[in-house]
Parts: sequence; structure tokens; C-alpha cells
Amino acid sequence: MEVYLLREIYPFVWKYWDTLCTKRSKSGSWKSNLSAKLIMETSIFSVKNDKFGLVDEDLSTIGPRRYESKTVAQKGNTKIKRKFEVSQSGQSTSKKSKVDTVSSVKGTSHGYPLEHPFNKDGYRYILAEQDPHSSITLDAEDLAGRPIPPELYRPWMSPTVLLSLHDRAPQLKVADNRLTVTGDRGYCMIRATHGVSEGTWYYEVHVDDLSCEGSALRIGWSQSLATLQAPCGFDKLSYSWRSKKGTVFHQSRGKHYSDGYQVGDVLGFLIHIPHSGKKKLPLLPVPTYKDKALIKFKNFFYFEEKDEQVEEYEKNLKPLKGSQIIFYKNGECQGVGFSDLYKGTYFPCISLYKTATVTVNFGPSFQCKPFFPAEYEVEPISFAAEIASIRQTIAEMLFHVESKVLSRTTAQYPSNYKFSQQS
Repeated sequence: MEVYLLREIYPFVWKYWDTLCTKRSKSGSWKSNLSAKLIMETSIFSVKNDKFGLVDEDLSTIGPRRYESKTVAQKGNTKIKRKFEVSQSGQSTSKKSKVDTVSSVKGTSHGYPLEHPFNKDGYRYILAEQDPHSSITLDAEDLAGRPIPPELYRPWMSPTVLLSLHDRAPQLKVADNRLTVTGDRGYCMIRATHGVSEGTWYYEVHVDDLSCEGSALRIGWSQSLATLQAPCGFDKLSYSWRSKKGTVFHQSRGKHYSDGYQVGDVLGFLIHIPHSGKKKLPLLPVPTYKDKALIKFKNFFYFEEKDEQVEEYEKNLKPLKGSQIIFYKNGECQGVGFSDLYKGTYFPCISLYKTATVTVNFGPSFQCKPFFPAEYEVEPISFAAEIASIRQTIAEMLFHVESKVLSRTTAQYPSNYKFSQQS
């Protein structure tokens, strides 16, 4: 065991110290502390043939948010030191001011800036934070007039599932808890921060207010390209259940499904998306967005992504056999609402007409938990945040391992950019 520590583990940790132990200085006792942890943490590490390994290699059970971690310091010894503030157009605004490019999430709603760009006009905006594992270090005196390399940043991801502040119609009013939303005039909608593409998922909605004459709701599931300035169920990318007469909608076509619902009712929304193969596949990485443009808005940075053409996307949609959406009211199943959904990633979606108000419950505890079909392993949609963090971690690991940044020509960046050997 000692030989394995000396030959394999200690040299590895020493070589990649800056990556594994970000912002921590080496102490003389780090080797003994490491070996003690490997031996004592039997629930995580195993010893076999004098070698250490993981007890459970499934990242979904040992994900990055299983244990509370300290937030990486936003100030102090950072890889980015800038003497010029670069505007969205890339031009310097002040040659004398010294500005930290790392956008902090202080003074925000659940970590998201209160002033932010909305997803609209075919563009999507993903909040970015500094990537502590980036191999690029720069002395930014020569950065004036140049765009910031997107490799320096990574997508910021909400640690919990909430109603999205940017993926919504701007006229909707979202409460500070980001679980309650109120409508305004015509039908428009809001999606949750996280979506799912396989498995069986569930969330609840409590109807708070329908007192305004003519107010109504259409609630269900939506893909990310479904239009926000329309009710859920308007196009091929969303499916909904309406408060009036209990009608279900898809592609703007309604059909009778059940009785309607009203103030005080607790609604349940289950989606079942079969796994692509015969068995559950390993978690796949998500896009890193490091190839997208990085823009600055109100002192925060965002990746800007252009949506693919909705018409072309809809033409290529294919039904997924065995997929289902089931609706519940006050814990009672109302039956299968939709079957053989179009394949894609689906988000919880709320659309409101006039000043209707609802409060969502993404789990893990539910007010009116129903009896689910025995053949389904149902997860609360709140668990999607954990899955997303794991997939993002895998994506970043692959990017830093496979990145060819070291072989890029110096013409792409200023001559004083330095690339570390840790990639």
C-alpha cells in the first residue's frame, strides 16, 4: 500500500495540485492527511490488492454536490488580472481603472443576476463564471480591444431547480423565492432552470389565484425552443393541461381530458421518457459553451448561443415510442394525457393568462404525492440539478483533457498569454 502511495498517488496529486486543490497552498503534512483520508473514508474509498479505488464508481451517487464544498474565492490570487474594462464591443473603457473580470453573484436572486438578458430573437444567454481549471493565464495589459477567450469561463449552473429568470416571457412576474409566478394579460410562459431527456420525473403546482375574470392556466412540459410568447401546448414542442374544462393541448389542438382545476387544487405532472437503449446509459456530458461568444451585460458575463431554426428542428422531430405524460389532481391520477412524445429535452413549463398565480414544488417532498405506476422509477424534478452538475463536471473534465489549446497558434491570443501544462 505504501509503495502504491509513493509511486502513484502522491506524484499524481503533486503534479495536478492546482487542479485538485484549487486555491489551497501545500503544507508539510499533506501526504499524511491524504493517506489517512483514503484509509478512514471507507464509504468512499476501498483498498484491494494494496491499491485504492472507489467503492461506488457511479457519479450519480458521488456527484460534486454530495458534499458541501467551499466556494472558490472570487478575489485575490486569480488567474485574471486586468487593467482595462472591456465592453461588450471589445473596446476598452478606461485605461487607468483596474477591474476584476470575474463576475460575482452577490446581490442576486438565488445566484442569478437581477438584471440580465432574456432568451429571445433566436438567441439564448447562459450565465458564465470563471473556470478555476482553465489552463490559460494572462497578463491583460495587451487585452484592450480583444474579446475575452471563452475558455476562461464555464456555464454557471443553479444548484437547485427553480423557475428560470431568463427563460421566460419578460412580462411575467416571478417572486423572490423563484417558485411563484403571476401572469400579465395574454398567454405567455416560463420554464424551469433544468430539463430532462430520459427517465421518469414529477413536479407539483399549487393554484394560488384565478380571481381575475377570464384568467386561465396551461401547465405541462416544454422543450427549450418552444415559443415563450404563447401558451404551453401551442406548438409541437410542448404539451399542456388547461384549467378551463380540463382540456389538454398540443400543437394548438385541444381535446377533452378531465374536469378542470381551480384555486386550491394541487396538480401533479409526470413525464416518462424511456432510455434510448435496452438499459440505462451512463451520464453523458453537456455542452461546455466554450466555443460560443462571451458577452458582458451589467458586469456579468454570458455565453451567447444562436438557436437552431425552429422550423427545421420541428421537421426532424421523431416520436419516442413508450413515452408518456400523466396528470394528477390532488393526488388522484387523471389518466394518460399524451403518449409517444417527440424526442427531446423537456422542462417543467407554466403558461398563464391574465393575472393568474401559481406556486411550483419541484420536490423532493410533495404535498399530494400520488401512487405512481409500478413500472416507473419516479424521481422528483429537483434531482435534475444533481444530474446536471454531474454532466457538467464530466464535460469540463473531457474539455480540459482533450483540449488542443496548447497547440493553438499564438496569433489567436496576445503574445503574453501563458498556457499551463495541466490540461
